[in-house]
Amino acid sequence: MLAELKAFYTVARLGSVTQAAKKLSLSQPTVTTQIRNLESQYGVELFYRGGRGLSLSEEGARLLPLVKDLLQREADIDFHLRNAGQLQGRLRIGATAPYYVLDLIKLFRERLPQIAVSVEIGNSQQVLEALEEYRVDLAASSQLLDDARLTRLHLGRDPLVLAVHRAHPLAAQTSVPLSALSGHCLLLREAGSTTRQLTEAMLRDAGVALGPLLEIGSRESIREAVLRNIGVSIIARHEVPDNPELRVIELQGAAQIDEYLYCLKERRQARLPAAFLALARELAGA
Repeated sequence: MLAELKAFYTVARLGSVTQAAKKLSLSQPTVTTQIRNLESQYGVELFYRGGRGLSLSEEGARLLPLVKDLLQREADIDFHLRNAGQLQGRLRIGATAPYYVLDLIKLFRERLPQIAVSVEIGNSQQVLEALEEYRVDLAASSQLLDDARLTRLHLGRDPLVLAVHRAHPLAAQTSVPLSALSGHCLLLREAGSTTRQLTEAMLRDAGVALGPLLEIGSRESIREAVLRNIGVSIIARHEVPDNPELRVIELQGAAQIDEYLYCLKERRQARLPAAFLALARELAGA
């Protein structure tokens, strides 16, 4: 029944079978069947199904917090077993980009080679959700979050710059104001990206009228689009690769983007997260 409850919880939280199936790495028919099996087994209606999609029924709304508690208990058990004993097991890290955490992971593995490490890449919203849902033990994100449940450590800071193809009209410049972007095709990350939020805020405050926008769901794909001269992108400096086809231009008055390491306070004393946090503090103080 746990799989059915997970399907119910994920659909209820995301409001979509499609999105729930994607998050659970299942097919949409599988998720639908799991929910219908749960409803059929207990003779309840957990969702109202209408033309506008699914909405929680009254019974579903009452069940939701109980399932959330159950899934958190399952995560607690998994976490306890993975971290039982003397520094053994697997550490799971969520990150918006590998640039800051990879150096930490390299040193962590050198000191504790017996520990398996996995890294899940996503935008800020996704990795912080994974931390909250106990799917990762630590999260590296560029989103500044004040949350009493979290421990936060500053990892680094980088300026936002403009990346363009060498054949682009702006490529000959070394520094431009934000107004220089007016009329150019801007490549943007998906909603939930801190870089996108900062970009939109900067341009809005500067009163810049943009040309057509193109949304691309990963920084790697955005770099490929810039390499094909499809558009320009505002990106953290360390995320721009060395490539003769690219030009990096300073943006006057551009914001800085910070990177933070987060851990749930209730788990900061667990052996593996504590060891990684101690290493991150050691490097930050060096």
